[in-house]
Amino acid sequence: MDLHDYFEQTEGLSILATASKEGKLDIAVYSRPHILEDGTAAFIMNDRLTHANVMSNPNAAFLFMEKGPGYRGKRMFLTLIREETDMEKINSLRRRYCPEEQEIFEKPLFLTIFKVDKVLPLIGSGE
Repeated sequence: MDLHDYFEQTEGLSILATASKEGKLDIAVYSRPHILEDGTAAFIMNDRLTHANVMSNPNAAFLFMEKGPGYRGKRMFLTLIREETDMEKINSLRRRYCPEEQEIFEKPLFLTIFKVDKVLPLIGSGE
């Protein structure tokens, strides 16, 4: 199964780790990435710490733990390659929309697009 299908069909918990240019770490619960046609991974971000970190340090790590028993999932090592602010494109990628969260969606949003440098299983080296 390719990454696009995997993340569209598999439920689980997602964590995105970033660091500032000074090396100060942050880790946050995030949505599953949107895997674009060119194989890049896109995340919709609010204007918060994670976004500030990737703007100053393009490297990030992503962990996805599949829902269910055991320890299955993926780890991805990422490098930011570009950012977009086109709301039409951002809205087309959203997987959910809750009217009670409208105030969240009125804040600036950014589509951050990463090159996928490496993919490993959740546990082990993948070899």
